[in-house]
Amino acid sequence: MKQFAVITGDIINFTRLDNEKRQSLIAATEKLLKSWVAKPNEAEVFRGDSYQLIMDDISDAIKKSIQLICWFIKHSDGVNNIQLSSRVSIGIGKIAYKGKSVLDSDGEAFHQSGRYFDKMSAGEILAIKTTNEEINQQITIILSFINLFICQWTPNQAEVIYLACEGYTQLKMAEKLSINQGAVNRRLKAAKWKEIEKGIIYIIQLVTK
Repeated sequence: MKQFAVITGDIINFTRLDNEKRQSLIAATEKLLKSWVAKPNEAEVFRGDSYQLIMDDISDAIKKSIQLICWFIKHSDGVNNIQLSSRVSIGIGKIAYKGKSVLDSDGEAFHQSGRYFDKMSAGEILAIKTTNEEINQQITIILSFINLFICQWTPNQAEVIYLACEGYTQLKMAEKLSINQGAVNRRLKAAKWKEIEKGIIYIIQLVTK
């Protein structure tokens, strides 16, 4: 039976934003999430600062989760010193059924995602759980290092990593952001993206083989 990826997350420091910025961010986030899924009801924002979506491409779901973290970091409020980020838990497994929305659906992938999300510790930004405990142990070790780097990403670093996950070259990133290629390269190096990308690629190979 086909396996799916369920992404459950929330926004770190969301309540510190003023009401207008919270509303604007949620509207933009919901639009982004729904553009990623096959059907609009497969992505929902709920409780104000939480979200869930289901994707049938596991590799893409992992990359999109990195982008989601970047999405919130780059929307940080530098003027008021409010650093946003997101905790993201990806559950990989079967889907028993799909309800009227992703929030009404159920199955292994939902259990893996939701249950581990509730157990995520401080400083744990990205978690990925499958039904294979041996694979989970390997993923946990890799992510323990990746999360250390993610926690230090700045908004400038996040915006180039977001584009890197879209497949942009450094030259295209520079054009998109109206900066020079050297600046792009420095941001990627400071974020340890080359090292993180290797870890993400290995995790994708583990969960899709």
